[in-house]
Amino acid sequence: MTFDSNSMNKKRLRNDRRARYVVTGFGGLVLLTLVILVTHLIIQALPLAYSPSLHLIASYQIPKNERIIIAGDFINSQPLLVKKQDCRLGLKQLDKANLVGIHDYIRPCGHVLSAQNMMGENYIVDVSPNAQVRVLPVRSFIMSASESADTSAHSALAGQTQIMSFALPKEEWNRRNEWNFALSSKWAVVSIQRENSIFIRWINRQQPTNIIDKRFNNVERSVLLPGSESVLLQFDDGLFLNRLRDDDATLQPIAGDLGLASDAPIVFPLAKDRTFFLVNSNARTLTRWVISKSEKGLTFEPTYHIPLVDEKVLDVAEHASINLVAVMTSKGRLLLVNRVSGDVVSVQKFNHPVANIIWYGDKLYGFFDTAVSVWEGKHLSGITTWASLFEPQHYEGYETENTVWQTTSASDYQEAKFSLTPLLIGSIKASLLALLIAIPVAIGAAIYTAFFAKSRLRNIVKPAIELLEAIPSVLIGFIAAIWLSPKAEQFLFSFAFFLIVIPFVLIAVALVQRPVADYLPKRFRHGAELMFALGGVFVLGFVSVEFAPSIVFSLIGVDGFTLLASESNSPIGKTTIVVALALGVAISPSIYSLAEDAINGVPKDLKHASFALGATRLQTLLHVVLHVALPGIVAAIMLGFGRAFGETMIVLMVTGNTPISSWGLIEGLRALTANLAIELPEAEVTSAHYQILFLTACILFLFTFMVNTIAELLRQRLRSRQHHA
Repeated sequence: MTFDSNSMNKKRLRNDRRARYVVTGFGGLVLLTLVILVTHLIIQALPLAYSPSLHLIASYQIPKNERIIIAGDFINSQPLLVKKQDCRLGLKQLDKANLVGIHDYIRPCGHVLSAQNMMGENYIVDVSPNAQVRVLPVRSFIMSASESADTSAHSALAGQTQIMSFALPKEEWNRRNEWNFALSSKWAVVSIQRENSIFIRWINRQQPTNIIDKRFNNVERSVLLPGSESVLLQFDDGLFLNRLRDDDATLQPIAGDLGLASDAPIVFPLAKDRTFFLVNSNARTLTRWVISKSEKGLTFEPTYHIPLVDEKVLDVAEHASINLVAVMTSKGRLLLVNRVSGDVVSVQKFNHPVANIIWYGDKLYGFFDTAVSVWEGKHLSGITTWASLFEPQHYEGYETENTVWQTTSASDYQEAKFSLTPLLIGSIKASLLALLIAIPVAIGAAIYTAFFAKSRLRNIVKPAIELLEAIPSVLIGFIAAIWLSPKAEQFLFSFAFFLIVIPFVLIAVALVQRPVADYLPKRFRHGAELMFALGGVFVLGFVSVEFAPSIVFSLIGVDGFTLLASESNSPIGKTTIVVALALGVAISPSIYSLAEDAINGVPKDLKHASFALGATRLQTLLHVVLHVALPGIVAAIMLGFGRAFGETMIVLMVTGNTPISSWGLIEGLRALTANLAIELPEAEVTSAHYQILFLTACILFLFTFMVNTIAELLRQRLRSRQHHA
């Protein structure tokens, strides 16, 4: 007998030990999985914290009788252009470790040849003695070089593949005069300066017969901005703007008393001509100007200033897909600047002679006369700063500073707006308003079933409410989007009327239900208060929807639906209140379940002691039951808030997903979770956009983790105070 008992004890101990190991192992796997997920989020977002840098990968020399006029991405087979002494342009490509010529564009010496870069693509500009202008893409020469080695064949093919051809007035053209050419997707612009006057011709690329000529007198210098359909004109008293649709006499002052140096360019336009950088020699600053809407139409407004240290700005180059601008100075310094916020994130010293710079992908090409160097960028997404993520910025086309999330664009060289402020506001606003709706409903239901209802009724109502928690959130979002949103205008007013009147209705029901219940059979008296309350709620709801709007509007003499729609910048069916209603319904069962368990878990001895001392049921509820259950109720509310903050499908389906930085209840919103679901599948891996989305995921995790932690700490602290009391 003793032997059998010892054997059974040992077997039980072994089973207990194995069970402990299995449970511990699976618990460890859960924690390990959580650590791996969090680590992955941090690793993906971590490059945003790195400082961007450039590393020299190659330097090349060309013959001394040639001069580089524009660099191409020759690392990736796009040639660079050189000016030769015998009236020709040469194209050079990389062959092993040397730049070798692949083609010469030969024209008579009476022609004037130049080059133009438009959004990363190079063009040759050929002006004949008869003032005939031809614009040819450099890529056509690469194609022709692969088909034939004959120079005349190259020139013939080049003439056939020109993107446009137009004529200038012969009386205006003189090859010895200073001239400029600029190109955009819609316009080609040529300026010719003669003494103190400037002639400017605009040619529409889609309709070459659409030509606009302008002339300005006493102008020292002009800067062509075809992308924004405007021209900057420098006079003695400052800088002025003339737009394409303005007449010649309409000049809009941009800046005065600039201390403009006449021996160097002072304006550096970016690719789409919606932003330019202006050097102020007096203040020794580089100022960013962006196109902005005003009462007078489109104009340019200054945004931020970059101080210069006794140096000149040689060139400014923007990255095609990142909010990165490189500024090259006469002291060999390269400033890497966030183009939106103006933060100088990194400064590097170049030992190679560089006068001009241009970005191709993540490579920066710098050239000067007969030398060209290539630097490769590392951690360029680190140009993102806290100011660009959270502070208001003055974006292109906006009147004032604003916080905007707008990442998608149909083309490169577009400002990406990565402000997280509207996303945070959207998540917090929807969650807090959902709590305002869910707390009275959930806590009120929990108090009733846990304290007032009989156990038999509680056993029916509680599982029924908790069953609502199993309803998928996508189904709630679907119902809200299909049924609630179209009726939002009427429903919002009816709901507001319902919330205002419901306390009075419930008080009236409480006053009459007891006398009426006395006339009911005894078996129907218990739980009759629930039937009376539900009946009053349903009657009030029917009156609120069917009769209240017309009655109230007739009394005040205002059409509230029209007034409500006029106050919102978003469709009424996509406003915060509609989202909060659906979200409040979704989180109510969770709050109810936890709060009901906390209230029901209050020891009966405390309730009986309160009754023995003469306290009423209401006094016992307020001063004993809720006081003891408060830690659990607070934890339930906090956990409900965490779930609302992390909800995805409801806010994705019900809102218009408009990232608006507004706390207004009749404005649209976009939550962090919905933003991840919308944009992460389309974000380019390793891009700044992709990494910022992972940063928002880290913020989302950190926020929910903090909310849950605070809920648990509050619960423990309140519980410890109760024990000490």
